[in-house]
Amino acid sequence: MLSIPFALVALCVLAVASLLRAEALDHRAAKALCKLTASSAFVALAVVLGALHTAHGRWLLLALLLSWVGDACLLSQRSAWFLSGLGGFLLGHVAFAVAFATAHPHGPSAAAGLAVMSIVGALALRWMWPSLPGPFRVAVGAYVLAIVGMCATAIGLTAATGVWLYGVGAVAFAASDLAVARERFVQPGLVNRLWGLPLYYVAQLLLAWTLWTAPAP
Repeated sequence: MLSIPFALVALCVLAVASLLRAEALDHRAAKALCKLTASSAFVALAVVLGALHTAHGRWLLLALLLSWVGDACLLSQRSAWFLSGLGGFLLGHVAFAVAFATAHPHGPSAAAGLAVMSIVGALALRWMWPSLPGPFRVAVGAYVLAIVGMCATAIGLTAATGVWLYGVGAVAFAASDLAVARERFVQPGLVNRLWGLPLYYVAQLLLAWTLWTAPAP
């Protein structure tokens, strides 16, 4: 049983390593192939680990699928596709938040997580704000709110269950978004992708793996 999940994790890791090389060489076709392969691997991992068997799992799978859509959209540098990708990830964060909220009652700890993440989100938005073009400000503001909610529910679930994968995966996902923001709005450069992409895929693999280590009732 575990041989297939481990094979999918290995496929994702290999695809990400190849993606980083393609990014360094600026090979567009290779970037698209490697990125979609890596993203398909974390979606397949969730399915293999039983995502379809519970409401929590189905919400988690939906979130991962929306991340896949976001990844596909961000292959283009055009603003319209970037906004579409932003929308896909925003809905993905909402789906993750619903998945975490339905997994286990964790109100007080989620409230504490919300307080902390609200401060982090406000600081991130303040950092980006001067560089954001006018049409992006509403979209990015909504996106930050979705991230804050997703991380708060994940932190709450970790506090309630003791399963660190939820909190670490969610926070890593949010941190990887800073690399995307820096690339798009602040200071473009290969370094953003070299640390942001691995962190993003580690986050998605951790969140998918929660289906094996801590299946929801």
